[in-house]
Amino acid sequence: MLKIKDINVYYGNIHALKGVSLDIQAGEIVTLIGANGAGKSTLLKTISGLLKPKSGEILFEGEHLAGKVPQTIVKRGISQVPEGRRVFANMSVEENLELGAYLRKDKSGIQEDFQKVYQLFPRLHERLKQQSGTLSGGEQQMLAMGRALMARPRLLLLDEPSMGLAPLLVKTIFRIIEEINQTGTTILLVEQNANMALSIADRAYVIETGKIVASGTAEELGESDQIRNAYLGGH
Repeated sequence: MLKIKDINVYYGNIHALKGVSLDIQAGEIVTLIGANGAGKSTLLKTISGLLKPKSGEILFEGEHLAGKVPQTIVKRGISQVPEGRRVFANMSVEENLELGAYLRKDKSGIQEDFQKVYQLFPRLHERLKQQSGTLSGGEQQMLAMGRALMARPRLLLLDEPSMGLAPLLVKTIFRIIEEINQTGTTILLVEQNANMALSIADRAYVIETGKIVASGTAEELGESDQIRNAYLGGH
């Protein structure tokens, strides 16, 4: 579904992604793990069109995406849930969700997706008219995910969904990620909580200082001593 070949991305003179290649099959949950500053968010931003690679290819369902503008990429079926949630704080929950469907014209499909989001996140339904800035961190994360789903993506990019959330809420968010995947949405998950990420992923890539240094099934990486010591607290 998504094939990234040898992309190089720079911030000014800093070589942030160095020849990164990875692929994602339709229906998978693939996770990208690595330390802070390793290039995880940079890769998601490059896929979403927020950053342009200097070289390399990004193919989505066979179509070249590198260098395309973000709204074209959303139209093609890729949505991102950004790190830090980035909800529109002075707008209501409902207005945030409506913005997720901004590029769509199919009114009945949009209504259908509102209902799907309410089923996944009953709490958002209870708070439709509430200003998003007054929601808890967990509710804002749910809203950011719901907003991305309103674009009806075939590939959902999640950037640190568990960041700053209480452990119980992290479990809820990960359960919902699995539910979203079971309804047919492919997921690329960037997550510092490597244990949780590997517990729901099919496959995983490890990134260090802008390079992919390991890849395999989530099970293989979870059992690797090297990965365990570096990212999983050595357990």
